Amino acid sequence: MTIKEKQQEIVEEFAFLEDWEQKYEYIIDLGKELKGLSDEKKIEANLIKGCQSKVWIDAEFNDGKLSFKADSDGILPKGIVSLLVSIYSGHSTQEILDSDFEFISQIGLQEFLSPSRANGLMAMTKQIKFYAVAFQLKK
Repeated sequence: MTIKEKQQEIVEEFAFLEDWEQKYEYIIDLGKELKGLSDEKKIEANLIKGCQSKVWIDAEFNDGKLSFKADSDGILPKGIVSLLVSIYSGHSTQEILDSDFEFISQIGLQEFLSPSRANGLMAMTKQIKFYAVAFQLKK
């Protein structure tokens, strides 16, 4: 499945949810399914700056694909980062760099979040792109 197809699937799933309470619950459920990170990976280098809660994203590059693992000490940010990890893991650095984050506005996530949480979301997306650039340069 391409990144765009995964994003479209998320947009369609959110379209079935009637109100923000249901969307909020859906995001929280995603966070509950996230495996999280070991304590060794919860280091300053993996900590996302600009998030209200602590959010860590770690990336590994194997066989031409990036895979992400993440965790958060907050239930909502954990769900949001879980959503991003599910979309961007398993793709090449170029696919990630060529992708956009339009689906976020399509599902209305930024309008739903407080300004500080919206800033955290943008910091998470920037970190995913940063990892793609960093690993592309290492190739």
